[in-house]
Amino acid sequence: MPRFAAARNVVKAWILLVGVCGALAFVGWMFDGVRLLSIFVFCGLLIAVGAYWSFDRVVLGMVRAREIPIAEAPLLHSTVERLAARAGVVKPRLYLIPDGMPLALATGRGPAYSALALSSGVLSACPPAELEGVIAHELAHVKHRDVALQTAVVVLSTSLIELSRIGGWLERALLFVLGPIAAACVHLLLSPKREFEADWRAAELCESPHGLADALVRLEQAAELVEFKASPATEPLWTFNPFLEEGLAALFVTHPPIEDRVRRLRALDPEWRDKLRSAAA
Repeated sequence: MPRFAAARNVVKAWILLVGVCGALAFVGWMFDGVRLLSIFVFCGLLIAVGAYWSFDRVVLGMVRAREIPIAEAPLLHSTVERLAARAGVVKPRLYLIPDGMPLALATGRGPAYSALALSSGVLSACPPAELEGVIAHELAHVKHRDVALQTAVVVLSTSLIELSRIGGWLERALLFVLGPIAAACVHLLLSPKREFEADWRAAELCESPHGLADALVRLEQAAELVEFKASPATEPLWTFNPFLEEGLAALFVTHPPIEDRVRRLRALDPEWRDKLRSAAA
């Protein structure tokens, strides 16, 4: 399953590259024929190469994350290193997001180079088993190469949304056009299935599905109590959807409902209720 998921994401990344270059080629051809078309395509390829090496830093800057030294959180680093070894990926760099909302995201280029960002809210709210489940979920995205595709799509979509701001008094009209285009890019390339696959892999890494299941319930409850401000186009990056599904944010929802994810996780251990009763007896 991981190998198939990784191959699928590589193909989608190539589709995204061809699509962007195709759009630039069309614009160049419309303005000045083949000469400008070739220049625009070449520029598109240069942008793609630069983006491949720098988009992770763009995302970390968008969420105001700072790197966590080992001396500041040795236990957290040890936990991530242990889970990364189980997942078969290089230990990601660790970052802290200064936000009270329990959040986590992974970004980067794949199993050999990635970054994991955790909010101060998730570090303080989640018990160790739940925190391990959240970390394992993000490492599964790294293993499946979801991070490279998600990062590129989110940066592209966010750029389209921000592009509407240049319109001045036409900003609303531009947003009405560019918002659905950005959302279409997200939904065409990012399937909700990737979250179910990452959940399954996380349960395997933690040798139990219940830490992540409990964490998802906790994160959903926190989202109803803590205000979260960020670009709705960043929705695919997070472990769950932290936005209220209204307005522009409703266009970018790619996460399955929490209850569906929790139900699937519990189903991996169908006897969990009997075990719980036995432990309480």
